[in-house]
Amino acid sequence: MRRRDFMALFGGAAAGWPLVAHAQQKSPTRTIGVIMGVTESDPDSQTRIAAFRAGFEELGWKDGQNIRIEYRWTAGRTEFVDQYCKEIVALAPSVILANSTPVVATLQNLTTSIPIVCALVTDPVGLGFVKSLSHPGGNITGFLFVDPELLSKWTELLKGSTPGLERAGVLYNPATAPFYRSFLSEIAAAQPPAQLDLTPIPVGTAEELEKAIVAFGQTPGGGLIVGPDSFNIVHIERIAQLAANSRLSAVSVYRPFAVAGGLMSYGPDTAEIFRRSAAYVDRILKGANPAELPVQQPTKFEFVINSKAAKALGVTLPATMLALADEVVE
Repeated sequence: MRRRDFMALFGGAAAGWPLVAHAQQKSPTRTIGVIMGVTESDPDSQTRIAAFRAGFEELGWKDGQNIRIEYRWTAGRTEFVDQYCKEIVALAPSVILANSTPVVATLQNLTTSIPIVCALVTDPVGLGFVKSLSHPGGNITGFLFVDPELLSKWTELLKGSTPGLERAGVLYNPATAPFYRSFLSEIAAAQPPAQLDLTPIPVGTAEELEKAIVAFGQTPGGGLIVGPDSFNIVHIERIAQLAANSRLSAVSVYRPFAVAGGLMSYGPDTAEIFRRSAAYVDRILKGANPAELPVQQPTKFEFVINSKAAKALGVTLPATMLALADEVVE
């Protein structure tokens, strides 16, 4: 072979090498969108994300290698929910992990084709996210946070901790937790007369929050329920302080409430729910249809008591209640 022909052949082959290498480096990487309902600095939410990532990596997915994860944190603000949901949908991800009921509601209006796995959603049937828990029937499935039965459990705990209680205020923001209207109606119709009277305490701002708790605490015989709500969790430490200052026996779904000085917390193990959510995302990536994946309920719960708060309130907690606690904060 003449040298000129050899060089031409060599040059043509060499020219193709970068293209092959480039094609290998640019193998398709799918995107997962994650939209969280609270602030990025929230310790519990970081624990939940860590649980999701750990579960996801155990299933063979590593961010930056064979998958790309895009995070957005809404800080419990409705304007951020709208903005970030639109941003994530515009990326056309393979799956969206959606934390909080307002996030799911917004996504439902933006896409019917992108699979959505809910992590900590409330009343998905009542709000029209799915047709039923066993057969969701659309592009949304996932994991529940609470139901009316848990609200009844909170009233029992309050009554058991403070026998003299006559009523309990239920704190929520109507913009971020619209499901409370139906919850309160269900509980009022179902609970026996000996239980507490439930008083809605709707608030929309931090200022309204402070005024409402202080005002409710001025009448003796009242307790406080702080349930699931992205607004509540963003302000959870302040709520705990206000409840303590107003001498209100109080229970929340969020563990940080009891740690920050509230009397009790009782709710699902949310990190476990996020770990289980990773398995649903994995199944959808491998071809499962979200319409056929049942919405699942929590399987693990945590009960935390703050004994210092109980002493400050002059409450003597029953030994049976203390024995049931997973943790007692001294």
